[in-house]
Amino acid sequence: MKIVAVLGSPRQKSNSTTLARKILEKAKEFGAETGEFVLSRLSYEGCRACETCKKKLDHCVIEDDLTAVLEAVREADAVVFASPNYFGEVSGQFKLFFDRTYSYLNADFTSRLRSGRASVFVFSQGQTSLNLYADVHPRYEMWLKRYGFDSNYLIRMNGPRAEGSVSKRSDLIAQAEELAGKLVSGRP
Repeated sequence: MKIVAVLGSPRQKSNSTTLARKILEKAKEFGAETGEFVLSRLSYEGCRACETCKKKLDHCVIEDDLTAVLEAVREADAVVFASPNYFGEVSGQFKLFFDRTYSYLNADFTSRLRSGRASVFVFSQGQTSLNLYADVHPRYEMWLKRYGFDSNYLIRMNGPRAEGSVSKRSDLIAQAEELAGKLVSGRP
């Protein structure tokens, strides 16, 4: 079992990063091979809309630090996607990454990735109401399902947004640890 995390926060001790790392830590205890990519430490660009991945290649033509991330996501059994909420959306770093996943689709929009994989979407927001921004995950989940992620989970943290405040949320820590067990066991 191989699980990778794509961390979209520019803050190294952010709440979304902390929760994602908790999943990886617990999954490793259960025997999974884990890895992470901190997008803010990488040098990459967004999708060029060149369509080379549809016409000539089966992967993104751009060769930058995101190349290894895209390949790791392609090979993983489960992926943890983590981002803070920036203006009602994922961070810019995460959005640039996710736009490049367009290369996972064939020209007819069928997936190039194997099915039967799982994802966890970790989304943290300073706003205390979970009714706000509830539309973010469903938009990304639609694409994850198209890519072959059959089991998709969501962990949302609402306020406060100070770094490390998630450590006081035993409910979210427990949810992260439980999801790690589900990912490793393969049981939805």
